[in-house]
Amino acid sequence: KQWYQRRVRAPGLFFILLVEEGLIKTTGYITVCGLLQLVLGLPFLLENPIGYIKMSFDLGRQFFFKWTVNYRFLPENIFLSRYFHVCLLAIHIGLLIAICFLRWRKMSKPLDAKSILLILFSSNFIGIACARSLHYQFYIWYYHTLPALFFSTKLPVPVLMLMMGCIELCWNTYPSTVISSSLLQLCHVVGVVALLMPPRSEKRKIS
Repeated sequence: KQWYQRRVRAPGLFFILLVEEGLIKTTGYITVCGLLQLVLGLPFLLENPIGYIKMSFDLGRQFFFKWTVNYRFLPENIFLSRYFHVCLLAIHIGLLIAICFLRWRKMSKPLDAKSILLILFSSNFIGIACARSLHYQFYIWYYHTLPALFFSTKLPVPVLMLMMGCIELCWNTYPSTVISSSLLQLCHVVGVVALLMPPRSEKRKIS
């Protein structure tokens, strides 16, 4: 779970480093992070390297259908299908590429604090929307980012408030139902599409 949480934010962080530090420094930072992980995992790699790597990046892990919050509306055989998982991964990558060209690259340079937050939050939100399965504890990954994300879009304020209310309601429905999971994914889809559109223009202050 922690590995996936870091993964969904990593694309945004990688973009920020490239823009602010350049390719050479970014490569250096990634190398340092990789070496640190290698040193920390060395005792386990020496003992059982295959098992350690396999369990650290268990991409083939299956989730229990009964716990899913976002895909209760699907038949269980589709939920467990490898083809479905690959499709979600392809959509995830495609959306990251799209938002990179449509939104992130158009932000003024150097990036200010607001732009950095929006990049990290939108990267995380797309990862949540494309997740194979969401369980109840995963809500903490992004609930606090929704106001900043949604109010950066051009969606009307009543729609934004309704979306946040619906998302909260869906996550507080236990066990999840066909209706709650459908509504949750609908809000995710609307949110992602809105994030791909041009941002809300800030009102100029009248002096």
